[in-house]
Amino acid sequence: MAKDYYRILGVSRNATQEEIKSAFRKLALKYHPDRNPGNKEAEAKFKEINEAYEVLSNPEKRKMYDAYGEEGLREGFGSSGFSGGFEAFSDFDDIFGGVFESFFGDIGVRKRKTRGEDLKYELEISLEDAFKGSKLDFEYERLDVCEVCSGKGAKDSNSIKKCTTCGGRGRVQYSQGFFSFTQTCPRCHGEGKIITQPCTNCNGRGVANRKNKISIKIPAGVDNGTILKVRGGGDVHPDGYAGDLYIEIKIKHHHHFERNGDDLIYNAVLDIWDAVLGCEIEVPIIDGGKTKIKIPPATNHGKILRIQDKGMPSANSKKRGDLLVKVSLNIPQQLTDEQKELFIKLRDSFKKAESQEKKNEGGFFKKIFT
Repeated sequence: MAKDYYRILGVSRNATQEEIKSAFRKLALKYHPDRNPGNKEAEAKFKEINEAYEVLSNPEKRKMYDAYGEEGLREGFGSSGFSGGFEAFSDFDDIFGGVFESFFGDIGVRKRKTRGEDLKYELEISLEDAFKGSKLDFEYERLDVCEVCSGKGAKDSNSIKKCTTCGGRGRVQYSQGFFSFTQTCPRCHGEGKIITQPCTNCNGRGVANRKNKISIKIPAGVDNGTILKVRGGGDVHPDGYAGDLYIEIKIKHHHHFERNGDDLIYNAVLDIWDAVLGCEIEVPIIDGGKTKIKIPPATNHGKILRIQDKGMPSANSKKRGDLLVKVSLNIPQQLTDEQKELFIKLRDSFKKAESQEKKNEGGFFKKIFT
């Protein structure tokens, strides 16, 4: 099926050269192989839009295509079509300038910069650190520029030779029909140089493992599982820049509190008589110190009493959660004979009262229905 170059670029048949160039730029940025590594469909699309632009950006070829279609250009394209490894044409740098360079580095003679790998570590902090926020020193290991060769990868300067295949440019140019293609030099792999004797410290990589120490700012109210990003804290690439460091916060178990969002839960253990009669107890607070709270009479096991604004601070807010005091009953495990006797009397007293209440209820209904 004949290709419709106007449809491929998404422009009308009477589009101006500026409109064609603008459409090509957007599509090339979207489908460039550097932005879609390993995506065969993107590579095919990139090849197709290059082909369409090469025709429509040339007034003579566009005129031939408009008059005779793809058949009129077949002689010029040759039998092998566009097989230049999906590299950009030699005029890409003129078309895109700094925009394209910011995405992929310079195209053609100038070398692209490469980003190092991102790293992820865990950092364990206390609940108090999470409450108030803090600055903590964090030491970890990453790839950094080799101290011996300063990232050159060579034993010395005499061990670095200019690549004779590409003349030190890192790319080689091929001509095919009317068009020129550039691609990465197969000998130096885009480096533009050959290292005859690699650095023994980094084995020619230009980077080596090294301890790195940074200060991490822990925001107040940070929660378990929060991930903090340190830009440029990842592995360093010898010919580019560092990736990022991601730190996942893990909060240590606390001997007093459990956390539920911004609320803190404190388990208050009461003796049975205090829960029945009511009392006043002291509970710890995360700020430090203690506060008093009244336990009302007849408080059941599992009841939760709320103390407002004594929980964790909300991230990026001045609000605070609450302190939830959860009541648990302490059941005596060992009783003296006297204590057992008292509990028996108490039990019998409750049963007697319960029995009398049922009799009263029965007598009342009996009066109604008789």
